[in-house]
Amino acid sequence: MFLGGITAYALPLELGLTLGGGEGDPAGVVSTLQVLFLFSLIALAPSLLVLLTGFVRIIIVLSFMRQAMATQQMPPNQVLIGIALFLTIFVMTPIFNVINENALQPFSAGEISMDEAIELGMAPIRDFMIANVNGRDISLFLDLAQIPEPEELDWDDVPNNVLIPAFILSELSTAFIMGFVIYLPFIVIDMVTASVLMSMGMMMLPPAMISLPFKIMTFLLAGGWSYIIEWLMRSFDGVW
Repeated sequence: MFLGGITAYALPLELGLTLGGGEGDPAGVVSTLQVLFLFSLIALAPSLLVLLTGFVRIIIVLSFMRQAMATQQMPPNQVLIGIALFLTIFVMTPIFNVINENALQPFSAGEISMDEAIELGMAPIRDFMIANVNGRDISLFLDLAQIPEPEELDWDDVPNNVLIPAFILSELSTAFIMGFVIYLPFIVIDMVTASVLMSMGMMMLPPAMISLPFKIMTFLLAGGWSYIIEWLMRSFDGVW
């Protein structure tokens, strides 16, 4: 009975798609392809949110901070991902507002087509990526794509298939540089703790265990959370 119900439900749907996308109805074919493209775009939305925004930089820096403090799984992965997600929304809110005003609202009102909405919606994201991409990474992917690089780069001529991977690579590089800077003070605390323990002859105590409370105390007294979050937020160009 259950399979029969599924078959009875799926049969009209299949017939509707077949009749709506027949050879004698080109408009129906275009409409069906647009619906499929929209569903594909919705399915790719999480990946777009992760890769075309500041999420990569934020989550990597927060992960480096946790590793530098040697707090194991504190904060847990779910908490770090949640923090990174809401910080990404905070950073991208001005850009999302522009997309809503220029693309989503006119498209919902029927004033522009889907192609125009996608182009207008992609423009603010491109501006964000251009403001934060490294010129060396752009040159790399232009060379790999066999696109000649002009002396004065016109960003309008840079396709998305070049700009997006160059932006992702730039975000990885920036995040690892920031992680290196975060590691330095914690390494100093580990070295001082190990030196003190060796001078006192306490060779059986692991330095990491003794230095952990000092790391946490120093981090909290210095306002570490506020400092790192502010540093992360101000590291994005083209937003503030």
